[in-house]
Amino acid sequence: MREKIGIIGAGVVGTAVGVVLKNKGYEITGVQDIKSESTQQLVERIGCTAYPSPQDVSHSADIIFITTSDTAIASVVGQIADKRAFRPGQIILHMSGAQSSQILDRAKEFGALVLSVHPLQAFASIDRAIEILPGSVFSIEGDEEAYALGGRIVEALEGEYFFIDRRAKPLYHAGACVVSNYLVTIIDFGIKLLEATGIPRNMAAKALLPLISGTVKNIENIGIPKALTGPIARGDLATVVDHLHCMEEMAPELMKLYSWLGFYTASIARGKGSIDEKSLEEFQKLFLRELARIESAS
Repeated sequence: MREKIGIIGAGVVGTAVGVVLKNKGYEITGVQDIKSESTQQLVERIGCTAYPSPQDVSHSADIIFITTSDTAIASVVGQIADKRAFRPGQIILHMSGAQSSQILDRAKEFGALVLSVHPLQAFASIDRAIEILPGSVFSIEGDEEAYALGGRIVEALEGEYFFIDRRAKPLYHAGACVVSNYLVTIIDFGIKLLEATGIPRNMAAKALLPLISGTVKNIENIGIPKALTGPIARGDLATVVDHLHCMEEMAPELMKLYSWLGFYTASIARGKGSIDEKSLEEFQKLFLRELARIESAS
């Protein structure tokens, strides 16, 4: 018999999880959210009970999803603990990328087990989240006794998973932020370089999208470092020097970021095997020289 599930926090993630797990045969006993309209929306989607408080949800279920905002998780756990509404054998989990399972530890005072089960995804809307949650890759950390259940939940969500230590959660989250958030920064950087040549920003963005999509597809199909292309991957030092000279004249404020990215890209090219150790040193010396010059001029 599958465990009964309660959901506290009926935002995008909580709603998507509720809908997907309901469709997989799990009983969703109830939901609570500080926004009554969010609660009602989830109730209408899956036919569960709307509870007035987090402790009422906890009394109703074996697994409690706390899918509130990150800043509200500790408060919710504290409220339930103050009402002594946790019980032995319950599984209390959140789906935050930034927070570890440690934020749930008050529940352990009552014999509950805690987990963090985080999907490596960006959810723009409820419908989109319902669509892409299946097939996502999840991190699981927390009480090892609850790992098997965490794995079953992810499998019900049609996902894959790996385990991490709770102490490493900030580093894990940093990696996710680099790929998701800093990718936007890198694309903006490329657009700014094209803008510096006189290309309108909207046209620059449109022109680069097929290149971005093609690169992502290459990473998906052949992985890193094989997906790396361009002058550094080819060992074409002269072209990179031309980039820097032109940038110094037309977009000097972008040289520092270009040089740091180039320095690290050279190591990836070396890992690909498309440049030798001598070329790696030449590229890195070039970029370090530019960085030192920029620092001395500032």
